[in-house]
Amino acid sequence: MPKIAFTAVLLTMSLTALGAVGAQAAPAVLFAGALACPSTPNCVNSLEPGNLAPLSFQGEPAQGMAQLKATLATFTEATIERSDASALVAIFTTRLGFRDEVEFRIDGATQTIHYRSRSLTGLYDFGKNRARMQDVKTRFDGMR
Repeated sequence: MPKIAFTAVLLTMSLTALGAVGAQAAPAVLFAGALACPSTPNCVNSLEPGNLAPLSFQGEPAQGMAQLKATLATFTEATIERSDASALVAIFTTRLGFRDEVEFRIDGATQTIHYRSRSLTGLYDFGKNRARMQDVKTRFDGMR
């Protein structure tokens, strides 16, 4: 079984055994496989310990998505590749032509947006994904 799937299964089993599967635990279980980072230093997400906090919004999921899209519009290097009511994928292209993928997932129950930002090439990003997501969070919070 692939490492990511195995980790998600173990997490689900652990949370179920502890009786913690509920509104607060569901995002980690639902998004763990989809937003997991590989064991390389060129990826950050909002789910794993030591990574960044998710984005928080107020209101309905549609309002969170609108705030997210408005935030991404402030980044000239960002292009929205695809989106639906609960997910969005954007590509950030650096001046040197490196491409990073950021995937966002909205959790309406907790009014949070979880994400994963990863480089599409190379093993090292020299902190670019982390710095970018901190900037995204700052701009997102400023949109309120």
